[in-house]
Amino acid sequence: MPHPLNPIPFFADLNPSTREAIERVAVRRNYPLGSEILLEGDPCTAALFIEQGEARVYRISPEGREQVLARLSTGQSFNTVPALNPNGLNQASVRAMSALQVLVIPVEAFRTLLQTHADFSYRLLQDFGERLIHLTGLVEDLALRSVKGRLARFLLTNADHNGLQGNWTQDEMAENLGTVRDMIGRALKSLHEDGLIRRDRQRIVLVDREGLERLMNLD
Repeated sequence: MPHPLNPIPFFADLNPSTREAIERVAVRRNYPLGSEILLEGDPCTAALFIEQGEARVYRISPEGREQVLARLSTGQSFNTVPALNPNGLNQASVRAMSALQVLVIPVEAFRTLLQTHADFSYRLLQDFGERLIHLTGLVEDLALRSVKGRLARFLLTNADHNGLQGNWTQDEMAENLGTVRDMIGRALKSLHEDGLIRRDRQRIVLVDREGLERLMNLD
């Protein structure tokens, strides 16, 4: 039985015929918080699209450290690159960071959709471009910026006018920035002493955005 597509951005501008074709081949799955959705190195069996919830994409370094590549939410996709390769392997692991509902398109059906529906192919290319920009920024951060500079960029990127969005722990910030919790703790303390941030209960408030931008660009 076809699964009607939820109104997520990835599918929003597709032609009705394309949406119907996706509905015929897609399967909806639900995962509880903490579930490992994919494991790095396993054979790729499907491309997945998040309809509701959050997920973390990560790899494990040779030293056993978890490096977060992306934090995904409603409307975003994952495992679309290895799904293009007939012998593709999952390039990263994915873990549910909340109750997660995903639309799963098996690899053969996914490739057929790309070959027969140009609007779906174009939308996927747009998604690849957005991911490339994100990964380029991640590589630049790791190679060129200190932990303090990377943290300044992270805060500017993820904070709204009230402060840092989401329930980010120091462990999660460390994983996202390619470092360890102690380094994040010291960097936060230094930013506070410099008058750039302050703690407000469970939020980190950005006191001096211009100062954080200067720090980010100094590295």
